[in-house]
Amino acid sequence: MKVKFCSKFTLMLASALLALTAFSYSQVGTDMKNAADDTGDAAKTAAKKTGHATKKAAVKTGDATENAADKTGHATKTAAKKTGHATKKAAVKTGDATETAAKDTGHAVKKGAKATGHEVKKGAEKTEDAVK
Repeated sequence: MKVKFCSKFTLMLASALLALTAFSYSQVGTDMKNAADDTGDAAKTAAKKTGHATKKAAVKTGDATENAADKTGHATKTAAKKTGHATKKAAVKTGDATETAAKDTGHAVKKGAKATGHEVKKGAEKTEDAVK
């Protein structure tokens, strides 16, 4: 009887352990499902927050780009005005210098022509004296 009792007791103990193991595995499965659900919820919340932050950043970037474009346009317009003014002043100075150079050239040509005429006259007089 002692052997029979031990066998039954061992069999009952093994059955109890097997049932406990099955329960433990089912509990782990439930815990894993709950953890996965929590992770999914957290990921969804994080995605919404990231999307919102990205949208805000895009709006701010657009505003900054528009502001920079306005400033660039203004600076370009100012630079164009200054360049036009400087070009006009340079053209006036170039015209004045050209006029002065033309006067100087005319004066030099007049002097050169006068000197050449004088020398031609002297040469003609010498030729006339030589022919006589």
